[in-house]
Amino acid sequence: MAKLTRLGVLFTAKLLGVAMTVAGLIAGILYAFGGAFYELFTGTLNTGTLLAFGALIGMPIIFGAIGLVAGAVSAVLYNFAAKLFGGIELDFDQEG
Repeated sequence: MAKLTRLGVLFTAKLLGVAMTVAGLIAGILYAFGGAFYELFTGTLNTGTLLAFGALIGMPIIFGAIGLVAGAVSAVLYNFAAKLFGGIELDFDQEG
């Protein structure tokens, strides 16, 4: 039985920031191309289409920043709770 008693704040923030950046890129692609296809089929191409493609840049940046902050805050909160109540108990099965 092993206990996870501490998370690295910077590492957790970077990890969640990168993961959320990827999620933001996927969401931006879906949003941009979904909006473009909708406007192509309805025949109403306008500046909204151009702004939708701005989501390809904006959403990864916003998602990444939120992930960075959320990762840091959650690591700090986990470290505080682990000091008070102990860490998460983990079972590792070593075969070898």
